[in-house]
Amino acid sequence: MIIVTGGAGFIGSAMVWKLNTMGFDNILIVDNLGHEEKWKNLTGLRYSDYLHRDQLMVALDQSEKNPFEGLQAIVHMGACSSTTETDAEFLMSNNYRFSQLLAKFSLQNGVRFINASSGATYGDGSQGFNDDIQTMRVLKPLNMYGYSKQLFDLWAYRQGILQALVSLKFFNVYGPNEYHKGDMMSVVCKAHKQITDTGTLKLFRSYRDDYGNGEQKRDFIYVKDIVDVMAWFLENPHANGVFNVGTGKARTWNDLANAVFAAMGREPKIEYIDMPDHLREKYQYFTQAPVDKLRSAGYKAEFTPLEQGVRDYVVNYLNKDDPYMDTYGD
Repeated sequence: MIIVTGGAGFIGSAMVWKLNTMGFDNILIVDNLGHEEKWKNLTGLRYSDYLHRDQLMVALDQSEKNPFEGLQAIVHMGACSSTTETDAEFLMSNNYRFSQLLAKFSLQNGVRFINASSGATYGDGSQGFNDDIQTMRVLKPLNMYGYSKQLFDLWAYRQGILQALVSLKFFNVYGPNEYHKGDMMSVVCKAHKQITDTGTLKLFRSYRDDYGNGEQKRDFIYVKDIVDVMAWFLENPHANGVFNVGTGKARTWNDLANAVFAAMGREPKIEYIDMPDHLREKYQYFTQAPVDKLRSAGYKAEFTPLEQGVRDYVVNYLNKDDPYMDTYGD
């Protein structure tokens, strides 16, 4: 058995899809479906059972022994991923404490633990983007979400268990099954709708002289690459620690916009708009994930180029009436 927390969410459901393509369906999905439509992410996937997050926390907190027979791994994608969430207590409980509980349980029971950290831990990037201990200890995230992820990595380091688990710093992820995320959907997904509805894509203008409008850069990574990396860590239990997961190559918002227009067969039409005041001081103008550490650990697969990933996403998912990942037909 493999537990996937956040298994109905964006990356979590993509990971279930990946496990299904590998022939694995003894999967316990843990989530909080609430009133969102992320349940639709599950309709094309194979899994053995579903459990509410709170029920899992009670089961692990009260059981003297492992209540899950045959459990091999916990892939922990279950967290609030909103960079604009302001309820700090909620983030401390949902992102930090829950992760601690799962990590402790996993290590006590010999269960592989793979955790979702975030590139948001790097803050404004002034300390660099290296996934080493020295950098990790001095980072100052720009939002509470990034701080909640940073706290877990630091806790694991102080506990001396960081080399017994995997914590992955995801950069800008895009791809199918993100449709329930509202404002937190990738710009690829938002762009497809904007272009379909209006023929135009709106991007934030730059407020720095060293970056032109739309020339702010991000390390965009396709969700199918993300789950390939996690599957590799499941199959390589010797590899542990904190790792960046990005392509290692920053691209501009204009590059991304042009890729979406091209995938939709349209000429680019971009409008640059004012950034909301509350975002201006917290906006990252550049992110790029050094992946040397991941490569040194043994991961050799190439990452999907931006144009290729966007095309696959647009043509095989966003352009279709049913855009969800599906393994029942495989």
